[in-house]
Amino acid sequence: MSSTQLWTLIFVVLSFSFYIWIAYRSRVSDTAGFYVAGGGIPAPANGAAIAADWMSAASFISMAGLIAFSQNGYAGSVYLMGWTGGYVLLATLLAPYLRKFGKYTVPDFVGDRYSETARLISVVCALVISFVYVAGQMGGVGIVFQRFLGVDKTLGVIIGMVIVFFYAVLGGMKGITWTQVAQYTVLIIAFIIPVVAISASMTGMPIPNIAFGEVLQELDGLQRDLGIAAYTEAFTQASMMNMLLITAALMFGTAGLPHVIVRFYTAKSVRAARYSALWALFFISLLYTMAPVLGAMSKLNVLNQINGAAVDSTPNWFNTWRDVGLITVDDLNGNGAIDLQGGYGPGTELVINNDIVVLAAPEIAGLPAPIIGLVAAGGLAAALSTASGLLLVISSSVANDIYYKKINPQASESKQLTVGRIAMVFAIIVAGYLGINPPGFVAEVVALAFGLAAASFFPILFLGIFWKKATAMGAAAGMAVGLGVTLLYQIWTLPAFLGNDPIAGIPATGIGTIGMILNLLTILIVSQFTPPPTPLMQQVIEEVRYPGRSEVLVAHAEGTLSDEELHGDSH
Repeated sequence: MSSTQLWTLIFVVLSFSFYIWIAYRSRVSDTAGFYVAGGGIPAPANGAAIAADWMSAASFISMAGLIAFSQNGYAGSVYLMGWTGGYVLLATLLAPYLRKFGKYTVPDFVGDRYSETARLISVVCALVISFVYVAGQMGGVGIVFQRFLGVDKTLGVIIGMVIVFFYAVLGGMKGITWTQVAQYTVLIIAFIIPVVAISASMTGMPIPNIAFGEVLQELDGLQRDLGIAAYTEAFTQASMMNMLLITAALMFGTAGLPHVIVRFYTAKSVRAARYSALWALFFISLLYTMAPVLGAMSKLNVLNQINGAAVDSTPNWFNTWRDVGLITVDDLNGNGAIDLQGGYGPGTELVINNDIVVLAAPEIAGLPAPIIGLVAAGGLAAALSTASGLLLVISSSVANDIYYKKINPQASESKQLTVGRIAMVFAIIVAGYLGINPPGFVAEVVALAFGLAAASFFPILFLGIFWKKATAMGAAAGMAVGLGVTLLYQIWTLPAFLGNDPIAGIPATGIGTIGMILNLLTILIVSQFTPPPTPLMQQVIEEVRYPGRSEVLVAHAEGTLSDEELHGDSH
């Protein structure tokens, strides 16, 4: 066992043991604890859990690589703008109002706001989004185990499944939340230490964001020397329209993610939900302001070390990643050296998988083995934290929105918990399969999930809060149209599926914006010709937007107001 593998094993064992211990101490025996942690999580802790839940393997493992090795860093900036901008939308337009509505899940809100038909369609949307998203997380787990512990990718994914099983099934949302606080701590330390160390060694400046300008200038010059557009030059890889479509899909998708929205139900109050959002933005910014710096520095190191190097005399880090198939070299001109003149990527002499850039950064910079092991543990923390949140969405959608609401409304809390845990076990198995056979690299898969969330959930949530005449039939039709168009287009264009050419050049990661617009238009049009919500429901929507409690919701919760009175014929 190499020193890198030893340190990785030490950090992984320590962190995993800590996560399982937290889950055991946080185990729950009621549905409120399992689904929303009893609504008692303090705002700073909730903010850290939201940050860990939301950033995922895509942010930790893949985003810096996407920005760096898309040849042009400007094109990769859509992920920074979309994912952070979307969080502002979520925090200001949706989170506090949904918290005041007081439901366990997004389908729960949709069912109470619109109709049971809309609830069932939203369950399908939540399951599709969550399974697509979790595929990226489990794929990231497999990559870390494969590279740093020499474990087969399949076995690595299985190990990750077992760990998630323990703390997600035992503790539900309560266990997941406190585990995610610990995972955020691990992942942010594991991200910041290498960035600071690399910045200090490359530029003499230990504050990466200050050194960023110097690195960008050098990288621009190096790319021009190789006959490639400057790293900071705009619109060389993606048109302005596609930049807009992808950014919007990521932004509105962030605001519609079911596993993030449910986090605001764990806050103690509407006020605490707002502060949770503020804390989460702060915690997210620590990683997001440094990811572009790490990507640029890693790329500069790679180009300097690899361009012109003999094929059979490359650095050890390069050989190790090539051995696991995440770096590909093809001596196209037969000169025995890696020639990057004209670029890199598919069809050239060098192809580097986006998912290795952060994980390989300490090795590329020559940092010691303990830091490499810490980064590996951080990557696992990022992947598993999001995977657990997604699995809870799947579990709660099946147990609460299908079993309890539709199949057995008389089920006891213990019966609901049993069904929820069984659903989570099956979800973990499916997630493991998708992690072993993902339809793309981590951030690409995650971006597809964001597009699905934008096309299905954001319009019905936004209009459900701010337009009291949005109807049940309009919401159901809008979700079906938005999800259907987006999912079919992704299947049509993705190489892992049909692999057809994009229509009008629109990428699969940008179609979510078109789906969202179609969803909005469908709701607006259908709502003009279908029965409006009851006067009581319109009163609820009015009350939810203002401070203070909703008298109608209180009466409904206490049982003095029936479903039929609140919803009319829609229920």
